[in-house]
Amino acid sequence: MIVLGVESSCDETGVGVVDLAADGTVTILADKVASSMQEHARFGGVVPEIASRAHLEQMGPVMRAALAEAGVARPDAVAATVGPGLAGALLVGASAAKAYAAAWDVPFYGVNHLGGHVAVANLEGDPLPHSVALLVSGGHTQLLEVEAVGRPMRELGSTLDDAAGEAYDKVARLLGLGYPGGPVIDRLARLGDPAAVAFPRGLTKRVDEERGHRHDFSFSGLKTAVARYVEAAEREGRVISVEDVCASFQEAVCDVLTLKAVRACQDTGAGVLLLGGGVAANSRLRELAQERCAAAGIELRVPRFSLCTDNGVMIAALAAQLIHEGAGPSELTVGTDPSLEVEIPLVGA
Repeated sequence: MIVLGVESSCDETGVGVVDLAADGTVTILADKVASSMQEHARFGGVVPEIASRAHLEQMGPVMRAALAEAGVARPDAVAATVGPGLAGALLVGASAAKAYAAAWDVPFYGVNHLGGHVAVANLEGDPLPHSVALLVSGGHTQLLEVEAVGRPMRELGSTLDDAAGEAYDKVARLLGLGYPGGPVIDRLARLGDPAAVAFPRGLTKRVDEERGHRHDFSFSGLKTAVARYVEAAEREGRVISVEDVCASFQEAVCDVLTLKAVRACQDTGAGVLLLGGGVAANSRLRELAQERCAAAGIELRVPRFSLCTDNGVMIAALAAQLIHEGAGPSELTVGTDPSLEVEIPLVGA
């Protein structure tokens, strides 16, 4: 069975095509993504209206490229992200997917973006067992308890303010490093001293746990601390080491992410930690996660970079798993939901 997936929750227009075998095995046939990142660069972050317009412009070309790469003229099912994400961006992608499904006279599946990030874990290894997923990007930073791909997930914690990727972008802008901030900060951090500046670790004190934030994140205070450090240096006429600031900032982010992720695995009894989202490409996050997982006897899974970032394959893979388990299709009248809960893998069935 050929399943096509459309992803448009933020600034990537993704179309993926997979082949679902009778035994549930999923094979990738095509993975095409067009990003509007450069169109947002001068604003220092994603502008929803620009993202929506870019999806409109890119959907046709990306769809044609994916079908050509897969050698498919008509899939057997079409899936699309219906939430969570940017309202306009979701509407463009879901509407296009419904139109394609209606034109081809095939069933439509409206699925959860976050569930898609988890579904890619089954594409490059054994089926994902009871796990904790750490999803980190410019739009979300969450810890999710996962029983299996396609099953309702449970949110253990999330960011109370800035997402980790958003904090990277804001600190990069503060330091004059451009957008997006993640890759350039990661590169400069490798040249600096991570212990040069004692930046704070948000929500890691005992009082934070007592207030119910054991698995939650906060990076707004860290961003402010970097700003104050730079401002103080300017007032005092000191020249700062951008490399040291990047390294110290990155160490603070990755320290908190991996500390809470491993803790979540231990608290839930999960034997696997899955990394996903664009920030999963960060070299220090991968390194520290591997160190701490190894020390705690936890298996770390990190899909290849193209599957960590937003893409259509992850949506097709989640729909394929749901189809294999006998789930019925969504109604074409199903709406998008920018705040879709993680407990809902399939909408409108």
